Formats: sequence, structure tokens, C-alpha cells
Amino acid sequence: MENTILGLHHITAIADNARVNYDFYTRIMGLRMVKKTVNFDDPGTYHFYYGNEQGAPGTILTFFPWEGIGKGHTGTGMATEIGYAVPAGSLDYWKQRFKQLHVNTGEETTRFGEACLPFTDPDGLHISLLVPANADSRTPWAGADVRPEAAATGFHSVSLTLQSVEATARLLTDVFGYHFVSQEGSRYRFATNAVAEAAIVDLIEEPSGKPGRNAAGTNHHVAFRVADETVQMAFHDKLSSLGFQVTPKINRDYFYSLYFREAGGVLFEIATDNPGFTVDEPLDQLGSSLKLPKQYEPGRAEIEKMLPSLH
Repeated sequence: MENTILGLHHITAIADNARVNYDFYTRIMGLRMVKKTVNFDDPGTYHFYYGNEQGAPGTILTFFPWEGIGKGHTGTGMATEIGYAVPAGSLDYWKQRFKQLHVNTGEETTRFGEACLPFTDPDGLHISLLVPANADSRTPWAGADVRPEAAATGFHSVSLTLQSVEATARLLTDVFGYHFVSQEGSRYRFATNAVAEAAIVDLIEEPSGKPGRNAAGTNHHVAFRVADETVQMAFHDKLSSLGFQVTPKINRDYFYSLYFREAGGVLFEIATDNPGFTVDEPLDQLGSSLKLPKQYEPGRAEIEKMLPSLH
């Protein structure tokens, strides 16, 4: 099973204000700040990683909080919703919590037989809390002001909106090892048996849909998980042989990455489990200090002056 895609690794989105983003995900959502670093290509911008205690693959939501970038909007060729798994019986707690904290929340609904509560973050990013049909075995981060019995455990799914699902579905099944599960209206569900959680990708078909604007409140890319670099490079070669333009392997300090744009327009990444987030901080101190890629360490003083305060 390890020689295949192991579900979702992380999802990266865009925010407009670092402090607002930090407060929402650590205080309201109750996620752990696993790593506080900077954008590899723009060191004057933070790169935040939120997840469970270890920052386990399949729990990691990351953000580029570009100050003042302005609001984007979703459309075709994008990941348009993030699904988080929560325990059975917890949605009433979250409804009340969101009401008290003035979070924009939709009506509870059912999706493929699973209870679903949609909401948006301060930038308008679309997220849903879902109660999986099979209980999620992951342990949520316990260091926040969220009831442990209600806390989000990690990703349930990601939804991609496409003008046509055919080519993306073929990539998921023929290359990534997913299988078709079911269809509800224009939503097609695919899942992998390689892992129990963070295993679902929903494809939403909108033939007349318009492309979105990638700015605050939208997803930048979706990263799929592999065990190590050997498996990763096997996917590199396979994807390249199929005509995809795949980047070389890139060292992101906490994992290795390759990127390509799938046929529907969504930016995909394949990311490794190794080396993980404890490579430069012990587990009990994850996210407590600013970590810089080594090429930016000589400029730390100037970078720290540029970055907005989170307190």
C-alpha cells in the first residue's frame, strides 16, 4: 500500500490578514500551529501550518497570508471546499460555538449519507464539518479551547470544481489508485483504500462554470501524500510519461514536493511524509518560534521586521 498515493497530505489556501487567520484557526477551530515559517518565494509573507499535535499528513491546512491581497472567489479549475472530520454528535456543539463567535454558518445538510455543516472562515474560504460514516481514529489537538469530544480530527475530503470531471477522474483512478464511490447530482465521490482517513476527493461538474480568482478565501493547491522520495519520483516519471508538466523535486524543509496542474486546472502537489515537522523543533514546541529556510536565515532581522505581529 505504501507504493501508492496515501490520501491527502495537506491543502494550502490564501488569507488576507495573518493575525485574523491565526486567531481563527487556533482559537475558534482549535487547531495547533504546527509550523510558523515564511513563503519560500516571498520571505516577507508568513507560511502557516495548522494541524494536530504532530502535524500528521492528512491534518495539515496551510496558509499564505498575503496582507491586503484582497478577496478572491471560487470557480472552475479550483479546489472549492475543504472537509474536516468531526465526531458523531458534535455538530450541535459547533453550531452553538460558531453562533457565539459570529462565524458565518450554513444549514446542516447530508452528503452521501453523512451529516455536513458548511461554514466560511474570515476570508470566505469554504469549509465543511462532516461526520464520517466510519468513526475517525485520529486524535485531535487537545491544547485548544474546543471540547476534545467535538474537536476536528483532520481532513475528511476536498472538493474540486471542474467544467468536466472526466480527465480528473481518470487521473485519480488510473494513476493515483482511487476508485469511484458514488454520485449525488453533479458531485462525484472518489476514495482510496490505501488509508482510512483523508481518503476522499469529490469532483463537482459545472460545464458552464467560470474560472475563479485565486486570492484571499480560495485554495492555492492540494497536496497528495506518498511515503517517501522513491515513491514520489516513481509518480514523477509516470506523470511525465503521460504528458503532465511536472516540476523537479523541491525541498520544502518538512517534506519534499513536486507540482503539476491536472487537466481540469487544479494545481496538485505530491508531498512526502519525510522528514516531518520535528526536524527543527521538538514536538512540545512545534509552532512556537519563527523558522526560516536556511537561505533566508542571514536576513532574519529584516524579515522579522517585515512580518506582521500575531499578538
